Amino acid sequence: MYLADQAWPDLGDYVAEESVAVVPLGSTEQHGPHLPLATDHLIAEGLAREAADRAGFLCTPTVNVGVSPHHKQFHGTMWVDPPEFRDYVESFSRNLTYHGVDRIVYVNAHGGNMQHLREVGRRLREDRAAFAVEWMWDESIPDLVDDLFERNGPHGGPKETAMIMHLAPELVHEDRLEEARDGGVPVFEDADPYRYGARNFYDAIDNTENGVLGDQTDATPEKGEQIFEAATEQLVRLLEFVDESRFEDLMAKPHVDPQPGSRR
Repeated sequence: MYLADQAWPDLGDYVAEESVAVVPLGSTEQHGPHLPLATDHLIAEGLAREAADRAGFLCTPTVNVGVSPHHKQFHGTMWVDPPEFRDYVESFSRNLTYHGVDRIVYVNAHGGNMQHLREVGRRLREDRAAFAVEWMWDESIPDLVDDLFERNGPHGGPKETAMIMHLAPELVHEDRLEEARDGGVPVFEDADPYRYGARNFYDAIDNTENGVLGDQTDATPEKGEQIFEAATEQLVRLLEFVDESRFEDLMAKPHVDPQPGSRR
């Protein structure tokens, strides 16, 4: 069920019976010469809405702009700074708890959001407001991604290209796939990202002139459908696990005995 499509009276049965919300988050940032800036939030929304429909849970509108200052040199990239992003996500998450939601799955498709969503989840759990967990689609199916793509690339590579070929093929510039591969860096390690144990880059352009990594020519719509289905299946399982778990079991464990101040 997509929240924004509903009239408020039609949500009464849901808030009375269910306590799970699915929140898709992505970015609006460069994904090379062949993919739209919408890539991440299209993937997040596609997976979130599909899994929510299959599992029978509520899906919220998508957060389209994320923490993306590391792509700022490329035309059109939008971003918010980390503190503002964390505060915004925490604020609307607490809004959901007002309506009875106490389990939130952040369906994330942008690496720059990961650590910040996890921090928000920690805050909400510490306050016992909700159990909120960050889920990154490609991390749910790493073996399949590695099997399908020899050089999958962490950004704008064949795995994301294949997903957009499946979800929004009209937005993929298939005539630029070779340009994307040849103008980028097919193998991330070849960009020499670490020296003497230190990460020596901050922005994507430090590693790749056109902003992408991996071999985009290895992407096909069929592979996109395969990874979409596999990731959706994993997400449905996560939603069912979160829903079936006792709230107390999802909360932080108490301090070991003796308890502070117990005078024992």
